[in-house]
Amino acid sequence: MLPKDITEDVIKRIKTIKGQLGGIEKMLDEGKDPNKIIIQFKAAEEALNKAHFLLLDEVFRKGLALQLADVMNACPGNCKEADKIALLKEKFPQLQLDELTEKMKEVEGINERMIENNVKPKK
Repeated sequence: MLPKDITEDVIKRIKTIKGQLGGIEKMLDEGKDPNKIIIQFKAAEEALNKAHFLLLDEVFRKGLALQLADVMNACPGNCKEADKIALLKEKFPQLQLDELTEKMKEVEGINERMIENNVKPKK
């Protein structure tokens, strides 16, 4: 479940985009300058990209946080992976969207190695 503030923000952005698209439709019906129509298309596209980014960032960041919590609980500082886990924990707040999926794979690898070494993640 997404946090209420995120969903409200995305919904607000979608409503704005709907308004922009309605404006584009009206401009087309009225035969407005194609350059102005293109500018409105670009604005709507940018707004949609921002809403998409906001949603993806929330979902991936939450997923990584849950994975990280699992391996941190399984390794409270006394396993082979402790240094890598501590580094991921430290870097977590500054990670960009494109880094989140990479770090999720990294945590999955840590988890797999811990399982191989009989360190079971606690849930």
